[in-house]
Amino acid sequence: MASPPQPGPYMPDLPAVPEWLNKGDNAWQLIAATLVGIQSMPGLVVIYGSIVKKKWAVNSAFMAMYAYASTLIVWVLVGFRMAFGDRLLPFWAKAGPALTQDFLVRRAVFPATAHYGSDGQLETPPTEPFYAEAALVLFEFEFAAITLVLLAGSLLGRMNIKAWMAFTPLWLLFSYTVGAFSLWGGGFLYQWGVIDYSGGYVIHLSSGVAGFTAAYWVGPRLKSDRDRFSPNNILLMIAGGGLLWLGWAGFNGGAPYAPNITASVAVLNTNVSAATSLLTWTCLDVIFFGKPSVIGAVQGMMTGLVCITPGAGLVHTWSAMLMGMCAGSVPWFTMMILHKKSTFLMKVDDTLAVFHTHAVAGLLGGVLTGLLATPELCAFDCPVPGMRGVFYGSGIGQMGKQLGGALFVTVWNLVVTSAILLCIGLFIPLRMSDDQLMIGDDAAHGEEAYALWGDGEKFDITRPEATRTGGAAAAREDTMEQRLTNMGARGVTIQL
Repeated sequence: MASPPQPGPYMPDLPAVPEWLNKGDNAWQLIAATLVGIQSMPGLVVIYGSIVKKKWAVNSAFMAMYAYASTLIVWVLVGFRMAFGDRLLPFWAKAGPALTQDFLVRRAVFPATAHYGSDGQLETPPTEPFYAEAALVLFEFEFAAITLVLLAGSLLGRMNIKAWMAFTPLWLLFSYTVGAFSLWGGGFLYQWGVIDYSGGYVIHLSSGVAGFTAAYWVGPRLKSDRDRFSPNNILLMIAGGGLLWLGWAGFNGGAPYAPNITASVAVLNTNVSAATSLLTWTCLDVIFFGKPSVIGAVQGMMTGLVCITPGAGLVHTWSAMLMGMCAGSVPWFTMMILHKKSTFLMKVDDTLAVFHTHAVAGLLGGVLTGLLATPELCAFDCPVPGMRGVFYGSGIGQMGKQLGGALFVTVWNLVVTSAILLCIGLFIPLRMSDDQLMIGDDAAHGEEAYALWGDGEKFDITRPEATRTGGAAAAREDTMEQRLTNMGARGVTIQL
């Protein structure tokens, strides 16, 4: 006679496994959230810390780290429900916390995503994934966090860290949540039928426009930094880029909220577009400049990932290859040719060219998705019945929706970002002083990435060096023996 089942994690009916919970869906969503998180921490932290001049490595990495941490706290306090809660306005949901057991252990739902036809009949019910609300809160947080981290790329090398600390929660609440609800949470652009599969507009267009706007208000780096801003560690930059590329499997693969056919197509298309764009950008560098640029290759990879994002699960793989070719050429042209011929673009100091790699590439992806989205794949994922690209019979109307959605996101981010920074500027300087900018990390944080010697300096123990202290004009002469002693190296003998 068989013995009765013993209590344990594999019982058929566990209290922690309600009937609506699908363990596979739940596992994939948590993995996808972790992959997106790795894109920010450590992916973009590593890229920012290595792609900038040595004296800005710590500050740049910390701006990304701070944005990630502050976003999580604001997100669970009020942000998540402002983006994905019950409708308050056509572009905003009702604020509320995502902190209690009653809210987090119930089945996940997007309450405002029900779509009704012109006759008032329900055409698409609200989206209800087969896992708990807690998994959804985590996944959507990672998207919100990476948006702010990307935005930071426009401001590296001069923004007052205190102003950045004030900016991140305000921008999340008044800009990001509006775009997320409007396009994903059931807002007016979602109901209208604008296609943004996984954030070409919500994340990339908004971060590119907001970053460029913020760069205008904060002001430029020092001229010496703008003229020469060589990466301090290209190999580390490539490693960070690799984390970003592979993490995009969670970015686009998690967007359907289930490990289904759409997720599989999206992950394949993501990789194809990224590879095609990287190769296209590299070829253009060779054709016009005579040699391939490693930094350019990383930028090409980035634009390919960004461009495919609004349509990753909705287009053929040959379309993803075409989008990758466009992603590797159009942003290359705007960055390498158009930017240098425009007085206004040259005036605004967008440190990592986020406007080109994210705003231009995100808008390009949204437009191409409006052309190339297939009706079969749209039927799996889109809320409005019959959605498809222009090339598959939607008519020019779908393109009008794509451009209209982009216009709303652009104008909203331009206005809100400007308002936030102008308000912060009344209380906190947006830009560091020139004395601080001359020094870099040591002035901003009292710490340096590499402690022995600085930009362009040779390690010469016989030469005394003038060391600027605390941003003051006065300098002191320290021998190398004294510097080594201060670092705890007393008694160490150095032989040449």
